[in-house]
Amino acid sequence: MAKHTPLANALKEQITDRHLSAFHEALGAWFEDHRRPMPWREADASGARDPYRVWVSEVMLQQTRVDTAVPYFERFMEAFPTPEALAKAEQDEVLKCWEGLGYYSRARNLHKAAQQIVAEHGGEFPREETEVRALPGIGPYTSAAVLSLAFGQPLAVLDGNVIRVLARVFGVEQDSRAPTTRKALQDLATALLDRPRPARFNESIMELGATVCTPRSPACAACPLSGVCAATASGDPEAYPVVSKRKPVPHKTVAVALISDADRHLLIQRRPEEAMLGGLWEFPGGKIEPGETPPEACGREVHEELGLKVEVGPEIARVDHAYSHFTVALHAFRCTVASGEAVSANGEPIQWVRPDQLEDFAFPRANRKILDAIAASSRQPSLF
Repeated sequence: MAKHTPLANALKEQITDRHLSAFHEALGAWFEDHRRPMPWREADASGARDPYRVWVSEVMLQQTRVDTAVPYFERFMEAFPTPEALAKAEQDEVLKCWEGLGYYSRARNLHKAAQQIVAEHGGEFPREETEVRALPGIGPYTSAAVLSLAFGQPLAVLDGNVIRVLARVFGVEQDSRAPTTRKALQDLATALLDRPRPARFNESIMELGATVCTPRSPACAACPLSGVCAATASGDPEAYPVVSKRKPVPHKTVAVALISDADRHLLIQRRPEEAMLGGLWEFPGGKIEPGETPPEACGREVHEELGLKVEVGPEIARVDHAYSHFTVALHAFRCTVASGEAVSANGEPIQWVRPDQLEDFAFPRANRKILDAIAASSRQPSLF
């Protein structure tokens, strides 16, 4: 049996009958009246949900707002309606369907996990927590979410919305990003769980955090938990949860080559699977080193990556993009081959494609921004 930390014990000691009533009854009733319609919440005639749909939605929602995720979810379900369909697909198909959502390792893990579900579980999503956790890309949150929402198992979820609600209700002063605090909040959520109705409990607290107990300007007057909320009583609910300051976000400057051949085909290459944005296609290029100009970096990167010497022409686009842990400025140059034959230094596939074929490949959003910037420029109405 797992030991509880002093913080976890202190938080659980704060739970009163009023808390249990508020979380089980008032919050549940509020959810029934205010739940948003979502395609993954649809159930069959018996009231059961498809665990595959729940699983895909939870993976999408980990870093994505509901209104953004819905069209991606519907498109993904149309392309891959079952674990078998997803397992049979090519990885490029899966990444193309995921394109724009980011966090592409999640799409690759969905694909691998679907193959494992077909191979080891006959295409049925497993019901045992140990088996679910053995699937690629599934951690404690996703496992608890699918098993509680699809199968009614008494497991409490802990995501950003749940952390915010619990930290405010119980006035948690410790850093919510610290592992010990997150463990204590998980234990607190488990202690509060409405075990006969775990799906309603989990969804209601997440819905509350997403729509009422928001990071800024929470609607405390409309909250069913306001009567037991320490943050509301303090008069400063935005002071919770307490979070440590993030480190400054690094910035990178990158040179990108749009290389054309005599037939006006463009050269693209696939990123290594183990790399960030693995499996996606991109234009050659890389980080500008100290002392280099962007055109010099462009020529050097192309030669190192592909063995080509190129004539670096004019800069045709400059775009800025932000990732979760760094920002990047991309300088894109029109280039032509001066000598050599393109051979990938890392063994990943490369292709020469027509500009109108670029839509068939999954690209990082930053590369798509380059194409959008070129298309939007009156001085560059097309790539060539």
